[in-house]
Amino acid sequence: MRGREVTGQLVDLINTVITNVSNINFSPVFVPMYYNQSGPLLPLLCNPFNHDLTDRPCSPGELDLNNATQAWSTFVCQVNPNGTCLTTGRLTPALYGQMASCVNISTGLIRDAPFLVQLQDCSYAKQTFRDITNDHCPGLTRYGYWVYVGLAILSTAVMLSLMFWIIYSRERRHRKQALPEYSESKEIVRVNF
Repeated sequence: MRGREVTGQLVDLINTVITNVSNINFSPVFVPMYYNQSGPLLPLLCNPFNHDLTDRPCSPGELDLNNATQAWSTFVCQVNPNGTCLTTGRLTPALYGQMASCVNISTGLIRDAPFLVQLQDCSYAKQTFRDITNDHCPGLTRYGYWVYVGLAILSTAVMLSLMFWIIYSRERRHRKQALPEYSESKEIVRVNF
C-alpha cells in the first residue's frame, strides 16, 4: 500500500510541474520559471491509482508510466549554457532527467513493492519452503518430524544426565563431609576377624 501511495504522490508532483511550469509560456521576466518553453503541450502522466489506492485506468491523452520517458524525450530542447532552450521544446535535459528518474522510481515501486513486502513478513520464504517440500521433497515433512523427535529425545537425555550428575556430585560431597577422617586419611585400615 505504501508503494502505491508514494507512486501516486510522485505522479501528482510530476503533473504539477508539467501543468505549472512546462506547459506555461512564461515571460522572460520570470527567470526561475522561464527557459523559453515552446511547441506542443506536454501530456500529463497517468496516475495508475485512485485516491483510495484502487486501480485506475488511464484517461485519453495521459501517458502510461511504462512509455512516458520515451514520449517525453521528443519534448526535450537543446539548451545554451544558461539553461535556456535554443530549440523548440517544453523540457530541458535536466528537467527531463529528473522527471524520468521519478517515473523510474514509480515503476520500480509498482513492480517491486509486493516482493519487498513478502520479504518483510517472511511469506516469501515460507512459500518457497512450502513449494520445495511439496514439489521436490515430499518426504521432507515426515523426516523433518523424525529429526525433531530425535532432537527432543536427545535434549531430554542430556538434561536428565545433567540432573543425575548434579545429584551424584552432591551426594559425594555429603559423604566426604560425613566421614572426614577416612576421606583425608591415606592409610589402609586392615580389619582382622
